[in-house]
Amino acid sequence: MSGALLRIADHIETAVRWIGRRAGWLAPLLMLLIVADVVLRRALGTSSSKIQELEWHLHGALFLLAMGFAYLEGAHVRIEVLHERLWPRSKAWIEFLGLALTLLPYCAAILWFGWDYVLRAVLSGEASPSPTGLPMRWIIKSVLLAGFIILALAGFARFLKAGIYLFGPKALSERTGFAHGEAAESHIEEDRI
Repeated sequence: MSGALLRIADHIETAVRWIGRRAGWLAPLLMLLIVADVVLRRALGTSSSKIQELEWHLHGALFLLAMGFAYLEGAHVRIEVLHERLWPRSKAWIEFLGLALTLLPYCAAILWFGWDYVLRAVLSGEASPSPTGLPMRWIIKSVLLAGFIILALAGFARFLKAGIYLFGPKALSERTGFAHGEAAESHIEEDRI
């Protein structure tokens, strides 16, 4: 049973990382858009509310779609002074309880209450209040739900791995990333090599 749960967690993490890496490509696009906006305003004396709205849409999408990836890579804020001194088992307990008591319920609440918010926007075809703004504001509101689903999946995968480390067979617990304190370490540099 634990082996199947570990495989599920690994598959979820692979999918979340894949989405996060693709979302990262929004950053250069966002930078180009900001440069174009600045050039249009400074050089040509013109401004477009569509470009400005698209900037914040891309900014929001980038962060929402990459939240789960950042969590898996250990890029979220931790109290490193304390965390780095803990034993792997203590780190696993903190992760397990933290996910069960904070991250997963928070994601569930956002998804529960956000569903109506997004559904109303989609059904009404919500657009920008600006006459020259983007016509489909409901898209970015839908990305809100997608981002929190991805974050919840990342948290669930780490929850499974922490549970396997704490309660599963020793042979499997070595493969969870907690055994050597790797769970909170960033793997971004490793992936670039």
